[in-house]
Amino acid sequence: MTSGPFLPGAWLARNAVVWIAMLSAAPVCAQNLNAPSAPLAPADTPTPATAEEIAFAADALEYDSERDIVTAKGNVQMLREGNRLRADSVTWERKSGKVVAEGNVSVTDPEGNIAFGDKVDVTDTLKDGLIDNLLLVLDSGGRLAAVRASRVNGVYTLNRAAYTGCAVEDSDGCPKEPTWQIKAVKVVYDPNRQRVSYTNAKIELFGLPLIPLPGLSHPVGEGGGNGLLVPDFRYDRVNGAELSVPYYIRIAPNRDLTITPHVYSDALPMVVGNYRALIDKGAYQITGYATYGSRLPASVVNTAADSQKDIRGYVDASGRLQLDPEWSVSGSIRVASDRTFLRRYDISRDDRLRSTLQAERIGARSYFSLSGWATQTLRANDRQGQVPVALPIIDYRLRLADPVLGGRIQLQANSLAITRTDGQDTQRAFAGAEWSLRKLTGLGQEVTFTGYLRGDVYHSDENSLTQTLIYRGNPGWQARGIVAAAVDMRWPFIGEAFGGTQRITPRVQIVAAPKLSNLAVPNEDARAVDLEDSNLFALNRFPGYDRFEDSTRITYGLEYRLDRKNLSIGTVIGQSYRLDKRPNLFPNGTGLSERVSDIVGRTTFSFTDFVRFTHRFRLDKDNLAVRRNELDATVGTSKTYATVGYLRLNRDAAATFEDLQDREEIRVGGRVQVARFWSVFGSTVIDLTGAQEDPLTLADGYQPVRHRVGVTYADDCLEMGLTWRRDYRTTGDARQGNTFLLRLAFRNLGI
Repeated sequence: MTSGPFLPGAWLARNAVVWIAMLSAAPVCAQNLNAPSAPLAPADTPTPATAEEIAFAADALEYDSERDIVTAKGNVQMLREGNRLRADSVTWERKSGKVVAEGNVSVTDPEGNIAFGDKVDVTDTLKDGLIDNLLLVLDSGGRLAAVRASRVNGVYTLNRAAYTGCAVEDSDGCPKEPTWQIKAVKVVYDPNRQRVSYTNAKIELFGLPLIPLPGLSHPVGEGGGNGLLVPDFRYDRVNGAELSVPYYIRIAPNRDLTITPHVYSDALPMVVGNYRALIDKGAYQITGYATYGSRLPASVVNTAADSQKDIRGYVDASGRLQLDPEWSVSGSIRVASDRTFLRRYDISRDDRLRSTLQAERIGARSYFSLSGWATQTLRANDRQGQVPVALPIIDYRLRLADPVLGGRIQLQANSLAITRTDGQDTQRAFAGAEWSLRKLTGLGQEVTFTGYLRGDVYHSDENSLTQTLIYRGNPGWQARGIVAAAVDMRWPFIGEAFGGTQRITPRVQIVAAPKLSNLAVPNEDARAVDLEDSNLFALNRFPGYDRFEDSTRITYGLEYRLDRKNLSIGTVIGQSYRLDKRPNLFPNGTGLSERVSDIVGRTTFSFTDFVRFTHRFRLDKDNLAVRRNELDATVGTSKTYATVGYLRLNRDAAATFEDLQDREEIRVGGRVQVARFWSVFGSTVIDLTGAQEDPLTLADGYQPVRHRVGVTYADDCLEMGLTWRRDYRTTGDARQGNTFLLRLAFRNLGI
């Protein structure tokens, strides 16, 4: 083995190595996209002393003084500035300036890209030359191939070339055709622009020519660049056929813009823009939709006489800044031009859009938040003037470092201002303290003592504009003091049973609070109250601050859990009894309207990751009628599974309480993997609400909401799918009907 350094004038310079690495493209016709089966020889060269030297190693070195030719043979390797060339032989004709590397040629660049080929022929300027039958395996996973390539004035031209980002070997290591590849008559690579451009390009999918791509170009490397993204095609009853072609613009390494025109056969075009930025302190994005077309009010039956043309659109922006380890600022904006735009163009099915702003500080023992939000309603019969705007919302919490009477104290101060353009305005402020102490007895009982103290101040006006009487409160200034104490005892019994570990935990809680003037203050955040397993043992079973449960009560329940190697079963059941005889604060239908509450519980079951089951229920205390029945179950693996969700609320609450209306629905979905990469899927949502649940409804108890069925293909470099969906509800110009969506997503394409 012979080794040593050569200077550029006597041997091979760095530019040649770089050129070989960039040009390494495999032939389309004469060679496939698979790398040679022979493994690369281990590195076997000394390190160059300077950047101008090239280190080399070879089994033999010959010099023909008569013809002035230098020849290196046998496991030839050359190294300069991280670029390593391997070949069976290298010949340099000093008179003509021709340098040729032949036989199992490979080049590895500093980025890890490996080029394979049969022959490299360059001039001694190392700027211009030719290369035959090369394959470039990119470190990022893609690969280029070409029958022949040349470099002139720094610009590379590849003839009869191909590119793919797919695997070319199966799981057993045998060669296979890539799922997709781009073939072109000519490919031009400009190193200065870091971009590859194609002439007469087309995509082959599963070996079949599919999509011509005139003018296709894409960036190389990880930086990305400007260019067209993969288009989407869909069809629906409202807009007809739709074609969207996104165009990506890389403004800077940390900023980009995507502009997507949507062209419809039955509607005017729409343009969508998405701007993203990543900055030192965080990130933000802004998305906007704009079009001009006809629309119908959400509450109007679809008739041409009610249609009106206008500019329509939607803005969705969000961002977060982490100013330092404790302080952060976040916000979002969601605003639509009208109530049916999002459904008409299938952007979102949300019926309310909330815009938020928040400054937050999280410390070791404290929390501070200054925030606000505004909501735009998209519901057909809602009045926007009745929808609240909350600004500001201030919340501060502090956990004292030193214990008091052995327990932990947390202080809280909170303020809220709610305004409506055509409704009640409310301002609220309170300060409170909570003390808690946890003890373990000698018998293994876990006892928690809690004390709560709070003072509230309210101001409200235009209270008469609130339709539900018990939500209004008294106008003007109102004050309220809250005092509560609780003792909670859990007594777990743990032992071996049924081949696993069993835990049985009786639980008893006593809560005492004096009578409060709850109805004198407005109720803005504690309306959707419902007894369930999550709030059974809560100090206050109202969901917000505006109502506090002023009763002396005892709550009792039982928790059970069994854990085996692959099996887990858990259940909880409980009930409460009010000891005092004060007038009831809870509306009928909540499960808490009488001294004895309804019975609530939850059961969970899981077997490995194959079966997951959750059941929540509420039983009427008098006749055990099911007032709440909620079921969620999933069976299967991540590739083949079925899921079922069922909900029935039979609370019999008054119709004036919109937050407590009864309903019944079922959701069914599933996916079946029919082959390694192919799957079929489907889902449905059915509204089962009938006159028994809602006396005011006109439904017959079986009203489909949405169906969806599709087929998808997904491997390491391609996602492809066809989906059919049918919507059964009409809201303004967002009409019921069928929608078909065809999706193609090519990975590792560089754009």
